[in-house]
Amino acid sequence: MKTVHLPQELLSAPLPLLAVFEYESGTEMSKQQILLQTNTFSFLQEGTKEVFFDNASCIIDPKRFLLMKSGNCLMTEKLSDNFERYRSVLFFFQNDAILDFIRKFELDPLETLQRRATYSFDYNSYLHGFVHSILHISKLSKTVQEALLQVKFEEIMLYLIAQNGTSFIHSLVAERDDHTQRFIQTVQQNRLNKLRVEELAFLCDMSVSTFKRAFEKHFNSAPGKWFHDKRLEYSAFLLKSESKRPSDIYEEVGYETLSNFIQAFKVKFGVTPKQYQQN
Repeated sequence: MKTVHLPQELLSAPLPLLAVFEYESGTEMSKQQILLQTNTFSFLQEGTKEVFFDNASCIIDPKRFLLMKSGNCLMTEKLSDNFERYRSVLFFFQNDAILDFIRKFELDPLETLQRRATYSFDYNSYLHGFVHSILHISKLSKTVQEALLQVKFEEIMLYLIAQNGTSFIHSLVAERDDHTQRFIQTVQQNRLNKLRVEELAFLCDMSVSTFKRAFEKHFNSAPGKWFHDKRLEYSAFLLKSESKRPSDIYEEVGYETLSNFIQAFKVKFGVTPKQYQQN
C-alpha cells in the first residue's frame, strides 16, 4: 500500500511552520498508511475518522476533533450519511512552533510524562468559531497567513491548556521511547484491533520481515498465533465477566461466523463458549 505523506501532498514545498488546509473527499478510506510530517489538528466537520498510532487509537464523529503527533499512523475516513462526503479542516504545525510556544509562555516541563500520539477534544461554540476563523485566514495572502496563524496557534493552545492542562503539549515534543519499548507497546496497544502484520510493521516503522523477527524474539510466538490467542482470551473475559452471549461477541473478536468462533474457542479452552460460561 502506498504511504501518503502529509502535509507534503497537500501543500507546496517547503513546508511552512504553520498551515491550514480544508480537506474534502467523496471516497471512503480504510486504514490508509499516513506519514504525518508535522503535528496536526484535525477539526472534523462531516463523516467519521479513525486513527491507529503506535501507542493509541481513536475514533471520532463531528462532535470531537483530534490533535495528532507527527509520525506513522493508519487512518480511516467514512463519509457522512446525509451528504455522502468527508470533510475536515487540518491545521498543521511543526515542532518548532510548539517549542517556541513553550519558551514564550515559560511552561515548566513535567517530570513524569507518558508520551501519547493523539488526543481527542470536544467541540463547543468557541471552538467552532475558531475553526471558522482559521478557514477565513487560509484564503488570505501567504504573508498575512503567516502572521495571523501564529496568533491563532497560540490562541488554540492557550485555550486547550486552560481546559486540559499542559501535559498534551509536552507530550507532543517528548522524545520517543527506545525502539524496543516502542515495538512492545505497539503490539500490546493493538492486540485487539485486528490489524494486519503489514499495518503493525508500518506503525513500528519496520519492514515486515524485521517486525516478524522482533515479534518472535520478544513474544516467543508467530504474530498470527499470538494475536489469535489474545482475542480468544478477551472473548473468555467477555463471556465470564461481562456475561455476553457468543453471538454478541464473535465479530468483535475477529471471526466472520459464530461456528468458526465456537470451534476456535473449543480448541483453545477445551469447552464451548456456553460451557465455559456455565462452569
